[in-house]
Amino acid sequence: MLEAHKTYGRMGTVLVIKVSAESANQFGELVADPATKELLHYTEKPETFVSDLINCGVYVFTPDIFIAIQGVSSQRKDRANLKRVSSFEALQPTTRTTPTDFVRLDQDILSPLAGKKQLYTYETRDFWEQIKTPGMSLKCSSLYLSQFRFTSPNLLASGNGLKSATIIGDVFIHPSAKVHPTAKIGPNVSISANARIGPGARLISCIILDGVEVMENAVVIHAIVGWKSCIGRWSRVQASGDYNVKLGVTILGEAVTVEDEVVVVSSIVLPNKTLNVSVQEEIIL
Repeated sequence: MLEAHKTYGRMGTVLVIKVSAESANQFGELVADPATKELLHYTEKPETFVSDLINCGVYVFTPDIFIAIQGVSSQRKDRANLKRVSSFEALQPTTRTTPTDFVRLDQDILSPLAGKKQLYTYETRDFWEQIKTPGMSLKCSSLYLSQFRFTSPNLLASGNGLKSATIIGDVFIHPSAKVHPTAKIGPNVSISANARIGPGARLISCIILDGVEVMENAVVIHAIVGWKSCIGRWSRVQASGDYNVKLGVTILGEAVTVEDEVVVVSSIVLPNKTLNVSVQEEIIL
């Protein structure tokens, strides 16, 4: 993308991707010249279909972007000075205006500059996801692990349960992590540095961060386990795996202890908490 931006030699380059026509209106839709890739038209979440090409929210700009931002702010100040309203009128929704120092990239920069040979597009062929919930981190981890199979297969773990743990699907295990040979890991699991996975543990679709201990026969499914946390013997930390809802993935903050035989389902637990009773669909402050 950076090389394309240098080739265009203009103020900005927008990362774009093609999506289905049904989902396009959830994003900023745009029209680009098929030959030059110039951004010709941009509209944010239109009510009617414009294009299956959407804005990924990743940009490369030259320093000229700051001049454009300053121009928007100056124009807004000028308009504000032209119109004087009473204090009562200023409180009414119809007379409220956007603060002069507030600039919206999509509406104030992209849309006005479209078609003026200042903005160009770069279409990615790789995966792309919009992260709106913490659980989307798991989906993105899955996409990266899948990509490793083609780009860096040496980073993926393997094992058949004899001398090392049983590995199913795409799994990353940091070299410093200790995983018991009787554990069963995967698919879509990332185990970070100095983690310890005990005998008989079962991990599915989860991210295990640095220094975590998962003790014997514990189960972790659709969860993110924070740094230096501990999951006790025969405990379960799990969720539905619906990445689009707030509690679709269970998240344990840093240094959380789940004691033996405790079940944590679809919950978010803030750091430095100890759970000695089972919880479901709760946010533990």
